[in-house]
Amino acid sequence: MSAAIPIPFVRPDQSPIVVGRRGMLARCGMGFGGLALADLLQQTQAGEPLNPMTPRQPHFPSRVKHVIHLFMNGGPSHVDTFDYKPELQRRGGEKIASGNLATERPTGALYPSPWRFRPCGESGLMISDLFRKTSAHADKLCVIRSMHADVPNHEPSLMLMNCGDARLVRPSMGSWLTWGLGTDNQNLPGFVAMCPGGYPIQESQNWQAGFLPGIFQGTYVDTNHTELEKLIENVRNDRISNTEQTQQLRLLRLLNQQHLEQRPGDAQLESRIQSFELAFRMQTDAADAFDVSREPKHIREMYGEGVQARQILIARRLVERGVRFVQVWHGQGQPWDNHDDIEVNHARLARQCDQAIAALLTDLDQRGLLDETLVIWGGEFGRTPTVELPTKGANAGKINGRDHNHWGFTMWLAGGGVRGGYAHGATDEFGFKAVEKPVHVHDLHATLLKLIGFDHEKFTFRYAGRDFRLTDVHVKVVEELIA
Repeated sequence: MSAAIPIPFVRPDQSPIVVGRRGMLARCGMGFGGLALADLLQQTQAGEPLNPMTPRQPHFPSRVKHVIHLFMNGGPSHVDTFDYKPELQRRGGEKIASGNLATERPTGALYPSPWRFRPCGESGLMISDLFRKTSAHADKLCVIRSMHADVPNHEPSLMLMNCGDARLVRPSMGSWLTWGLGTDNQNLPGFVAMCPGGYPIQESQNWQAGFLPGIFQGTYVDTNHTELEKLIENVRNDRISNTEQTQQLRLLRLLNQQHLEQRPGDAQLESRIQSFELAFRMQTDAADAFDVSREPKHIREMYGEGVQARQILIARRLVERGVRFVQVWHGQGQPWDNHDDIEVNHARLARQCDQAIAALLTDLDQRGLLDETLVIWGGEFGRTPTVELPTKGANAGKINGRDHNHWGFTMWLAGGGVRGGYAHGATDEFGFKAVEKPVHVHDLHATLLKLIGFDHEKFTFRYAGRDFRLTDVHVKVVEELIA
């Protein structure tokens, strides 16, 4: 039997149907209820590991083992960061006809970028002074300047970027990846979402498991905290010894086994049981992974000060220890959603993360981890090249910000398997709409899956009578992004 999820079956009409291990065991009348939980995480059957987090191989060979998603919450302005528009600078203050490109709120004249763009690296990629330190890695960056989404609203755009669907409950990208690959470290979650200061818009739906087993949901960490006990609640038990905890866990296994035998196939119960096991094992490894004070002083100084520096350094420590998918949120509380004062606010936000992002790329490269780690940077959409006009609630009556723009925006990739020093596609002369080699969010997901080793059309999970996948039906892999 193949070591990869999913396991193919054949319908009577010979058309394939994909069933996961859980479904296969249930169809065979076994379920997990008949298995001792103590053995569930260790034993194999016919050579197949039963632990859902056991490392597995993708459809085809890939160097990528980990993903770090640097999520710029709120929608950073592409025309102020990685998409240079000289015509926007030249014609600033002019009013243009945007055709049928509706914006969420009224906008006015062209608003030139307050920042200077410079050619960077041997590739000559144009990057603004907002990201001067990151620009030192220009030849590692694969910049997609022709991204586009569906609507100019945060909630559906967050869901589309993170889960592949703007409306319905779907598994997040990190959940799909850990379901397909498992994880290399059984003492840490396979998927960690770090968001300082509380949940973002749409809350935990951004890292949900959806209809996948709950064990694949992202583990949320509030990196505003520096004390381990606050970062990860109940990570230590100071009341009883490790031996006593082990005895308690054995009793809990027995009780859960008896409970599960009466409820075979209860996915939520199975996930809860697995979470107990993981929480026990995390007590040692989590204390090490999240404690950046264990890093040498020169490494901490390279990343810089502040919450963003700390959590980006933690991201490196997590992938170094085998975590599959790490999502690093930036902008919670004070997002990149700058409807006014964009010059002040974008500058502040960039200062918080520019040094740490550059340090991450340097650090991964020096440790030999960059080739096996895919780094993703971007938000849920971009911003208009035109200034936003004063409206109730959106801004403070100022005319120095930009509205949401899903018609065209920029993201970049670095690391495992991507084409460095390359700019893909283009928006129009002002940066309003993707016009050359447009890349939809679904296309990005399909390309990311190929980089990780999956055929997005075959990477499916059967639920409610149909086969679901992260990508939609009208999707293309953008081969030009792949080295």
